[in-house]
Amino acid sequence: MQIIGHVSSPYKEKFSIPRQPNLVQHAKGYIEFLPDFSDIDMLCGIEAYSHLWLVFIFHQTAEQGWKAKVRPQRLGGNKKMGVLATRSTFRPNPIGLSCVAFDKVEKLKNGKVRLHIEGLDLVDGTPIVDIKPYVPYADVISQATSAFAAEAPVSKMNVEFAEALTDKLVICEQKYSNFKQFVIQVLAQDPRPVYKQGKADNKMYGVKLVYWNLQFKIEGDKCMVYSIEDI
Repeated sequence: MQIIGHVSSPYKEKFSIPRQPNLVQHAKGYIEFLPDFSDIDMLCGIEAYSHLWLVFIFHQTAEQGWKAKVRPQRLGGNKKMGVLATRSTFRPNPIGLSCVAFDKVEKLKNGKVRLHIEGLDLVDGTPIVDIKPYVPYADVISQATSAFAAEAPVSKMNVEFAEALTDKLVICEQKYSNFKQFVIQVLAQDPRPVYKQGKADNKMYGVKLVYWNLQFKIEGDKCMVYSIEDI
């Protein structure tokens, strides 16, 4: 297989990435195709689809190997399941599949081609090996069942910003539209390890999103953002 492009993502590190696509609708990014694949004809007709399948490589975990059984975070990291019965990033072949929303196709003056997407759950720099259209009649199976992770996680975390960040948020919104809502959607899911969720925690956490490093604390059922610094 050949890598055809790389993802430019607002998630600059694994921490805080939602565990499935489209949980954070305001996550916007693009795929920039490598020179051998910067042919806009490859994307002719893609605007006919609202969503796309991305086939990608788990490049940050590939070298760490895999095991027959893993501990899914969705189960609190305590119960083991067969790796092929989960969506663990540690797999015999480090291949991932993600469904994202199509935004637009862009051709730059330097000849580079970009495919803009939304709702992504991929870390910045993720290698893409293929893109396929999402076809509802074939891809939506209404009678499908799942005893494990049957429903999307529901977060009850309220996200608030320190009053001193009011002006900074205005600046951030100018560089990344809907930045505040993006942060709210990300942090409302409580990106901490599952075993810490629902527990008292005085630790100050940091997360890199888009162009900024955010510092926040979990205070009861509230996530308080205390600082937003340029990376």
